[in-house]
Amino acid sequence: MVALAGNNAEARSWLAVALLSSGDYEGALAEVERALEISPNSASAHAGLEAVLIYSGRPKEGLAEIQRYLRLDPRDPAAAVYLLQVAVGHYFCRDYEAAVEAAKRVIRSYPDFPLPYRWLPAALGQAGRIDEAREALEKAVAIAPAMFDMYVRRRAPWHRPDDYSLTLDGMRKAGWDG
Repeated sequence: MVALAGNNAEARSWLAVALLSSGDYEGALAEVERALEISPNSASAHAGLEAVLIYSGRPKEGLAEIQRYLRLDPRDPAAAVYLLQVAVGHYFCRDYEAAVEAAKRVIRSYPDFPLPYRWLPAALGQAGRIDEAREALEKAVAIAPAMFDMYVRRRAPWHRPDDYSLTLDGMRKAGWDG
């Protein structure tokens, strides 16, 4: 799609997400920056940029991009994913109480969306709220055991090793013995 529509911000934004998914932060950043040059108010490009920033070690900048994205497209049907990124961004900033609140907000708004359930016990564990963390961990595993296994037992390519270790540390504090 990008080869056919090189000046298409949407196509470049999706290419950035694909590159990020494989752990290519530099390539993802280059594509999303090009998308923003083409279309500075592209919600997709800001959504891609926030993910690239959060997962490449710049979570504070990523959190600011999430706010831009939400202002540009407040009714996006995929908003749950980006609201989850708020929890992830706060977690990677080591603001665990903010990560807890953000994860709880996503769970309240999208109770069938399984991804925020794994961030809640890690954040609670890091915050020292061990009883709540254990309860949240049990729920996370019960709700989506395969997804929990896929994202916790194995490092996703877009998670930097340091961020993955930090996540595992929170899970262990929550009582996970994996």
